[in-house]
Amino acid sequence: MSPPVIRPARPDDLDAVLAFWKTAAEGTSISDDRAGVERLLARDPEALLLAELDGELYGTVIAGFDGWRCHLYRLAVHPGRRRRGVGSALLAAAEERFVRLGGRRGDAMVLVRNERAQHAWRAAGYAPEAQWRRWVKPLTD
Repeated sequence: MSPPVIRPARPDDLDAVLAFWKTAAEGTSISDDRAGVERLLARDPEALLLAELDGELYGTVIAGFDGWRCHLYRLAVHPGRRRRGVGSALLAAAEERFVRLGGRRGDAMVLVRNERAQHAWRAAGYAPEAQWRRWVKPLTD
């Protein structure tokens, strides 16, 4: 299999990305809607990275950098294309982006129940930090 093409998402990709997440991503997010992803691209046009093979979407990752911390979200690979280097290529591109922007450490949001994802993140060199717990408060209904 040839390596995927990694590129930032464009506004005309959003419908395909949202449909892709319903197939490939584990769980849902309060921001999994067109308005949420449009805000992401308006604020940081290079944050949402896509992996394509022969023009078809096979993977995504959000590589958000707020000027201080590097956050990874929505690493998703098409179920029929897993374990073929798509996720690794996306993470490599995200990490290169972070280094270019001056980032020092990446962190990832990984569902506790998603053991497949936990194995993938460990294989990529990430590890959970037991001393931290995510705290959230919805700001809208």
